[in-house]
Amino acid sequence: MRPATGPRRRHQRVPARAERGSTSIQMVLLMPALFAVMFLGMQAALYYHARAIALASAQEGARAAGAQDGTTSAGIAAARDYLSATAGDALSATRVTGYRSTTTATITVRGTPLAVIPAWAPPVVQSATVTVERITQ
Repeated sequence: MRPATGPRRRHQRVPARAERGSTSIQMVLLMPALFAVMFLGMQAALYYHARAIALASAQEGARAAGAQDGTTSAGIAAARDYLSATAGDALSATRVTGYRSTTTATITVRGTPLAVIPAWAPPVVQSATVTVERITQ
């Protein structure tokens, strides 16, 4: 049997002198990676938000252009009005184009999303096509 010598002490590791400053080096290496992931996530969210705005604008314009008495210019105007009311800074440098045939109306919205990462802003292009309304007998 072992003699009782009082409470056992746990071995505590004392940092060696050679490891001083290792936390600073770890932070220098890990913080840029952390910020890159954070900014990429934010850029992705802004891109998808801009896509949603562009798609909603294209759909609004396509509905106006596809109405029974609608025109391509009415669809383009409706899409631009929707963009000016909702886009704000989320979607800039927008360009709206359209085409209407006897059976379909198409509106396309192009733009640039708000950029968090400098010099990188992927273009946003969304289109909507509807059937032209007409009365048949």
